[in-house]
Amino acid sequence: MTTARDELTGVAGVVETMLDQALVDTLPANDAPAPWTVTCSALVWNTLGGKAATAALPSGLRDDVSALNVTGGVVRYQDTPVGTYDEVFGAVGFRQGLGIRASVTFMAVDSPASLVGGRTNWAMPKTLAQFGGSIESGSTMTADSAAGTAWHVEAKPRAFGPAIPLISAFTVLQQFPSGEVKASKMNARGRGRAALIDVGVSADTSLPTWLRSGKHLGMLVETMTFTLGEPRAV
Repeated sequence: MTTARDELTGVAGVVETMLDQALVDTLPANDAPAPWTVTCSALVWNTLGGKAATAALPSGLRDDVSALNVTGGVVRYQDTPVGTYDEVFGAVGFRQGLGIRASVTFMAVDSPASLVGGRTNWAMPKTLAQFGGSIESGSTMTADSAAGTAWHVEAKPRAFGPAIPLISAFTVLQQFPSGEVKASKMNARGRGRAALIDVGVSADTSLPTWLRSGKHLGMLVETMTFTLGEPRAV
């Protein structure tokens, strides 16, 4: 039976994250409302922004801003309200007033429950993917589309230097199906090592024009616990 679920299909994101009705009809209800506190390991890297990254922003955020940077990453979650899962993402950073904000415009997971929670709670444009590999220095982590548009992301880190404490707090802005933009605060603590990460991104769409291949400076996050709070109107 086909069911309209605007809280899922109306979330703004790049074309690689669009959900078709056949997939939507298989998805569960959202049983894990915000906030979420999770524990994970990750590879995270940064590149410059530019016109393609600005174009990846949703319409409610794109006007009068220029993308400063793109943060990409692959994440392995060990503890979440919806169980273990893997994730790949691309977020565009931009200046808003006196602050730097980010919006996640590409995200994929291997958990239908995470897809539903991410879209419903925070308007994170999650789709489904399949993953391989591990998050450790010298190993390659891969992510491939499991629904809709085909794409591939891989990342291989070479970590250097000692592990250091990681503490961060930032605000993510997402456009909800109503068109309203809401802000969610993320607070994180963990441990990681600096790394040079060899990233490969391929697709017949525009994804590789802003989530770029190449060797990028980043972090191999050995462990991190973070809380993503309830979204608030801006």
